[in-house]
Amino acid sequence: MTKDITLTIDGKEVSVPAGTLIPDAAKKIGIDIPVFCYHPKMEPVGMCRQCLVEIGRPAFDRTTGEAVLEEDGSPKINWGWKLETSCTNPVSEGMVVNTKSEKAVKGQNEMLEFQLLSHPLDCPVCDKGGECLLQDLTLAHGGTESRFNFDEKRHAEKKVALSDLIWLDRERCIQCGRCVRFQSEIVGEAVLGFEARGSHTQIMTTSEPGFDSAFSGNTTDICPVGALTTAQFRFGARPWEMEATASVCTECPVGCNTVLNTRRDVKTGGKVVVKRVMPRQNESVNETWICDKGRFTDFSADSRLTAPSIGWTDAIASAAQNLSAADEPIFVVDGSLPNEDLFNIKSLADEVGAKAYCYSEVGGGELTTKSGTYGKSGAGDAILVIGSDLYVDAPIFWLRAKQAVDRGATLIVATEEETRLDNFASTVVRDFAQGLEAAKEAFSKAENTVILYKGDDALAQSCADLNPTSLVGVWNDANTQGAWEMGYEAISDLDVLKGKTVYVAGKSALVASALEVAKFVVAQTAEDVQIAVSITEASGSKCVTLPSRNISESLGTFTSAERRVQLFHPAVPAEGDTLPGFVITAQVAEKMGVTLDIEAEDIFANFFDLSYADLSKTNPEEKLLIGGNCYENTQGVGVQL
Repeated sequence: MTKDITLTIDGKEVSVPAGTLIPDAAKKIGIDIPVFCYHPKMEPVGMCRQCLVEIGRPAFDRTTGEAVLEEDGSPKINWGWKLETSCTNPVSEGMVVNTKSEKAVKGQNEMLEFQLLSHPLDCPVCDKGGECLLQDLTLAHGGTESRFNFDEKRHAEKKVALSDLIWLDRERCIQCGRCVRFQSEIVGEAVLGFEARGSHTQIMTTSEPGFDSAFSGNTTDICPVGALTTAQFRFGARPWEMEATASVCTECPVGCNTVLNTRRDVKTGGKVVVKRVMPRQNESVNETWICDKGRFTDFSADSRLTAPSIGWTDAIASAAQNLSAADEPIFVVDGSLPNEDLFNIKSLADEVGAKAYCYSEVGGGELTTKSGTYGKSGAGDAILVIGSDLYVDAPIFWLRAKQAVDRGATLIVATEEETRLDNFASTVVRDFAQGLEAAKEAFSKAENTVILYKGDDALAQSCADLNPTSLVGVWNDANTQGAWEMGYEAISDLDVLKGKTVYVAGKSALVASALEVAKFVVAQTAEDVQIAVSITEASGSKCVTLPSRNISESLGTFTSAERRVQLFHPAVPAEGDTLPGFVITAQVAEKMGVTLDIEAEDIFANFFDLSYADLSKTNPEEKLLIGGNCYENTQGVGVQL
């Protein structure tokens, strides 16, 4: 157990675990020490010198080792003759720190003046305006006028493409090194670096293609100025113009917590649209990071169907009539649907005695419902990644596996092709049987064991036979685990739908596949249905399409592959006459003589013995770990089943 250290900062006493750095200890009692290069998730480097403070340490008698006391009996404090960088100093017992003394403030102000010497006056047009650390510190600590000759300001290249996604403005860069250190320390992909020296130092990419990393967007969040921007959001909006809504990423089964920033957009005729996706802190899921796949999700769908072609009344009646008339209707979904949609569909299927399937190319869903998270795996733990290229399938799982190795975990990778995780594994094989054998040996010596797999039922069962602490399926969709928790049967071959009447709900690709073999399809989808329409015309099958809302328009929950249930909220108005999926199912059910709930929270309470209030609980301690523009989690960290 870590020992607590008591110290005094600006006259306030605080106790923190040993090893805590001064800025983090200060933050715990509401004192913000100005920093640029320091980030709570990276090793301190003291590069920017902005966090200068006065530090005093208790005096000890060198002969006896006893504390030296003042006349009044208080400990004598030895003060250094110079200011010190607080970010490189761990706390010590009895330490006294002055962050607002005349000497400390003078040092901080002078360092800030150096940062501003050649910084461009871009604030009116800079994307970082309104959430820029340099702006905030200048307001708090900067002088009223510059002593530097404007004509002598140094200029640098202003629009450098590090990749197709990330732009660098070298003139704004203050060389704090956060981006370089993030890529090398956190991600383990040193694709950024410094070149040249002195006043000519600048950031450059060392990879081909440029900035070759699935986590590049995070550098724009932690950049304390507007030097790094995304091509997608550049000049797109000002931060204060946008609303922020808590959501959950749907691009893979990790369940990263996100925030959707929205604003009315002139290019869409004044519609409220998602302008950017930002990370929302959840230390148990994605910490303060998201991958580029989730960050650059496109929420626009110009060809999306926004109302049934025959009107809602007729569409619902037609769907109910055909399902009621069918001898053996079949209900099939995929993992893109929220839990609320899944539950109402499963409930309707059960009421009419029909089969309810979840389409998944990855098997073993019934095995993962007995498992859990691998959280903060480290020394003494063993991890097997088999059948999946996590870097492609679930990048944050990849990052967490890499970080587990950093903490001392044993990692075994068994994949058919080379992956980026191979560089961090202690054992790499290209044969699944060999991987399972290697894991069996490693697991026999480990305290906590984890398997992340992607494969068929046979591979899933082989993994389960190793009896890991956590068995995690790397599903293709965000909420496939939610379907398994509700008892859906797995289906990977849609031939079972041949000649049947089918209620299919999910992505347009699933709808299209069902139309190729089914006789009549009730299609509930929030995606583009043009492909479905063309297949209907070609195959001769009949279809009624019920357009549902997508995640940015609705309220609901997802269950991650690690069985964490999390809440998302509507960020933009619903498109056209679309309805929530669970409402559509309830209306169809009503026409079939079955009563289902139509309120999301009521539906949720029926299947997890939880409430939305349970999911909305937060951890106020987490915000101390934010360094950059990640959103604090005030909407809930979810519940681990």
